[in-house]
Amino acid sequence: MPFKNHLQKMLDRLPGALGAIIADWEGEAVDQVAKMDDYEIKVFGAHKGIILTRLREALQRLDGGDLEEVLIHYEHAKALIVPLSEDYFLVLTVGPEVMVGKAAFEVRRCAEQLRLEIC
Repeated sequence: MPFKNHLQKMLDRLPGALGAIIADWEGEAVDQVAKMDDYEIKVFGAHKGIILTRLREALQRLDGGDLEEVLIHYEHAKALIVPLSEDYFLVLTVGPEVMVGKAAFEVRRCAEQLRLEIC
């Protein structure tokens, strides 16, 4: 499966992107492309998986429907988390200078392509 190709194309279209990772429901890395250390992006992905799981649980309790995406702003970065299926999710990490709208557009486009590969 050409996951890495999809991730690399997304990063190429986003100057200021730091990395992208696909992980499974346990936070285990499936594939990643990053300008940061591989270990760091894997830990980052696993941590975002925990956040995704907790938010999904909260939405279930509130009968809030399916979670579509999460945006987290940090002092020096932004992270977008997008579920690909029940078992897989995508995390895109970008620098603070990247416009959120552009990053959201690119991560959604990549997620659509990845869903076709996964399903």
